Amino acid sequence: MRRNGLRVQPDEVEFSAIRAQGAGGQNVNKVSNAVHLRYDVKMSSLPEDVKARLLALPDQRINADGVVVIKAQDHRSLPLNRAEALARLQAMVDAAAHPPRPRKATQPTRAAKRRRIESKVQRGQVKAGRAKVLP
Repeated sequence: MRRNGLRVQPDEVEFSAIRAQGAGGQNVNKVSNAVHLRYDVKMSSLPEDVKARLLALPDQRINADGVVVIKAQDHRSLPLNRAEALARLQAMVDAAAHPPRPRKATQPTRAAKRRRIESKVQRGQVKAGRAKVLP
């Protein structure tokens, strides 16, 4: 069982076998071992807040319709590629399951303000040293 209790339901995931790209000789040309995983986030059984965080992720694997498309082709067997694609999807869901910590507004310390002003003064002196020398 997962720590957060969220598991991707296998019946909500659609797999399609495709031919892998890249080197591999005749095996690549003959056998469809790569996997396309498609997961419709909006139609899934995930809680609404997790769906919203998942759809808000800046991830190119999530298209405009809210469908996650993952391609797995690292292994030479279809079951291993299928398991890897499912593990990647589960990792995405796990990352979206944890709400981000709220940011606490802070003030800079007196020493930080002093260092900032000193660096600005020093930078101004460097720039002033580049000015033309008047006769």
